Amino acid sequence: MNYRIVAKYLGQFAVAAGALMLLPAAWAVYFGEWNALIALLQSVVVTGLFGGVLYLGGRTSKAPMYQRESLALVGLSWLMIAGIGALPYLLSGTLGPIDAYFESMSGFTTTGASVLTNIEAVDKSILFWRSFTHWVGGMGIILLFIAVLPYLGAGGKQLFKSEIPGPDPRGLYPRIKDTASMLYKIYLTLTAAQTALLMAAGMDLYEALCHTFGTLATGGFSTRNASIAAFDSVAVELIIIIFMSLAGVNFVLYFAMIRGDWRAPLRSTECRVYYALLAAAALLITINLLTAGASFPTASETESIPSYAPFHALRVAVFQSVSIMTTTGYCTDNFDVWPQFSRMLLLVLMFVGGCAGSTGGGIKVVRIIALCKMGYHRLERTFRPRTMRVLRMNDIIIDDEIQRSILVFFFMYLFIFAAGSVFMAFLGLPFQTAVSAVAATLNNIGPGLELVGAVKNYAFVPPVGKIVLSLFMVMGRLELLTICVMFVPAFWKHG
Repeated sequence: MNYRIVAKYLGQFAVAAGALMLLPAAWAVYFGEWNALIALLQSVVVTGLFGGVLYLGGRTSKAPMYQRESLALVGLSWLMIAGIGALPYLLSGTLGPIDAYFESMSGFTTTGASVLTNIEAVDKSILFWRSFTHWVGGMGIILLFIAVLPYLGAGGKQLFKSEIPGPDPRGLYPRIKDTASMLYKIYLTLTAAQTALLMAAGMDLYEALCHTFGTLATGGFSTRNASIAAFDSVAVELIIIIFMSLAGVNFVLYFAMIRGDWRAPLRSTECRVYYALLAAAALLITINLLTAGASFPTASETESIPSYAPFHALRVAVFQSVSIMTTTGYCTDNFDVWPQFSRMLLLVLMFVGGCAGSTGGGIKVVRIIALCKMGYHRLERTFRPRTMRVLRMNDIIIDDEIQRSILVFFFMYLFIFAAGSVFMAFLGLPFQTAVSAVAATLNNIGPGLELVGAVKNYAFVPPVGKIVLSLFMVMGRLELLTICVMFVPAFWKHG
């Protein structure tokens, strides 16, 4: 392990991350929030000094960056960036140290789980920083820096592979910097389009930007306590539904469309299955809401909800299905008091997640498809032992190495989920809360069920639980291995 080169680039990333805080500082000036402005500027100075020290410690290193250093840089960068992002919350007096780190990690990993009990009481510039961390983390911190730091050279390729979600990250251009730049151009275009549409639907620039950041990053932080329900606007909900679903699609397909291949999404098995699952879930939940009657089994014996009119049932079912499966986590209704079938279906969607190469979390649709095909082939071989099948997806052969990596990921995912759920229950969380809290953070969704449901938050979780859930957030964002490898002693040894 070449620690000097890792320290060098960590220092550069830290300084760049501190510079990002100047944007919410401008909003602090605009809103006249001088305490928040001081906190943001102090955060910039502290981060700059910290990054400078790291850079000076490794500036003389000329060694190339290999896979081990790249993995260490990605993992440490995400852990470090959450600490940097926590400074505005901490220095402004908004949150304590552990809560600030949890909120920051939730922002950068696009999880959207919050410990804030009264969001609207927080300074608007701090809330802008909170939402902006979604946007930065959505396409990936490392990917952003690769786009603007071309001198990473060949090391950028390793960082790109370590950072991009999905089982088969492929470059769009021979030069990885060009790939990163093109992805960010697509990201910026979608950002500008959604912001303009939300403003046309009645939001001001500040609200439109914050909710665009949360949508395209599939994060879910809102500036309102009631999330998207606070706007009570069909137009706003429709815009957010469309862009949440677009953010859950593999961005490589958008690149193909830009190059003239307009049928690329239609030919993509993953994309077709993704939209089919969204449509099926929305339809089933709508039917369930309309047929379950006026009184449902709820999370609390004192809670009850009225019957849904057909249009309202469809409206909330579509929004929450898209929000949960894309791992965004925005809410327009308290789904924690929905019928048990609808709640269970939403829990299943949490695990499915978006497409590979999207900003969404979860297991990813492509892995679900591959696991189903692998299971079917194994069943067929029980009665046709001589039959040999080649696993294909979009006319691409999924070789044995990729299949093994999918199986290993799935096993590790289930093990971490089970162990995490048991640990949270050990801390005293009720069964549904413990299970859904781990599912919601590991899949980067945010809201879960019961005590961490749509109208609740994570403020009550014990400090050690918040630390563990923060670790689950970054594990889910980096798809386990990049973080898990850091717990292997041999990884840190020289050689």
